[in-house]
Amino acid sequence: MSNYAAVIQDNLDRLYTGSIAHFEQHLPCAAEGDHLLFEAFGTACRITPRGIFLNGQPEDGPRGIVISLYALHHKAEQPVLEPFLAFKEMPDSGPYAAAFARHTETILVPHVPKIEAGRSNILKAMAGADATGPASGDISFHVRPLPKITLRYIFYRADEDFPASATCLFSHNALRFIPLDALADTAEYTSRRILELAE
Repeated sequence: MSNYAAVIQDNLDRLYTGSIAHFEQHLPCAAEGDHLLFEAFGTACRITPRGIFLNGQPEDGPRGIVISLYALHHKAEQPVLEPFLAFKEMPDSGPYAAAFARHTETILVPHVPKIEAGRSNILKAMAGADATGPASGDISFHVRPLPKITLRYIFYRADEDFPASATCLFSHNALRFIPLDALADTAEYTSRRILELAE
């Protein structure tokens, strides 16, 4: 068993210690016996006492850890979208801000035209919607990588004066549902998923 798989299994053991009757409302999810079903990163996710599965395949890597931590931090509180927050606005995020920008935002910049062309596919797969209002850039949309966490992406196309840019913002109370490091990882894996869906 890999280190990732061991951490995931430990989290699942803790998750299934008590009753799972309230999970349907708290995650939220559908339940089939002791299996919990919802969408994660635009993919069908199934949590079981013995593992996490995405599209029917075992997920024993970093995404599995993120999903298991999200499940462990379940609560009845409802998500609040606005005002969206930048990662640097999160408490204690300073030491991780540069890595967050590099792994979540900078990787998208060369692909802004492709993301724009594939927007409808991205939004369909990730329970997304176009975003409007001030500071919406040239392209802006919301996606939902986990049931109670929404990310807002804002893109500017390159022009003769400025290079292309990409910004990722978090729903206002996202940190209530997952620890900071896992929230940063959620955004990184969402950006990677956006690139996959834009192909």
